[in-house]
Amino acid sequence: MVTPDLHPSLGPVAHLVGTWEGPGEGSYPTIEPFTYVERLTFGHVGKPFLTCAQRSWDPATKAPMHAETGYLRVTEPSAAGAPPGIELVVAQPTGVIEVLVGTLVDGVVLLRTTEVGLTPTAKSVTVVEREIGVEGDGLAVRLAMAAVGVELTHHLSSHLRRVEPG
Repeated sequence: MVTPDLHPSLGPVAHLVGTWEGPGEGSYPTIEPFTYVERLTFGHVGKPFLTCAQRSWDPATKAPMHAETGYLRVTEPSAAGAPPGIELVVAQPTGVIEVLVGTLVDGVVLLRTTEVGLTPTAKSVTVVEREIGVEGDGLAVRLAMAAVGVELTHHLSSHLRRVEPG
């Protein structure tokens, strides 16, 4: 199979394409702090979106901890001279679906939910903020959320290294 060219609209996020892996730390007021290993893959099929797949596992036991899948799109800037817009849709097996909108500033994707969908058995999540960007020779990923009655606060951060090119 021939790998298609990256869609021209994805030029601003081309630096994300590939597979990234590394350690992460999590905390939230309702749980004990924890560590994890994260693998994050941004791929493409030649269309105007990136595919996103995230998996994490316990560094000691290798037991799976979390997974999510989504799609990232680059949109036209909202005004002349403004940074490109970014849209991300994420589905989680916990019954949470996030619709996030934001911008790309100096190579960093900054996103905040405009909608959170919940299945009847999902825990209450009301706001999610995500930040994904190159730091040095790695990728920094941060997530804050408002959930289960707790106001928006830090939840996850990881520092990943590229393990497979795009």
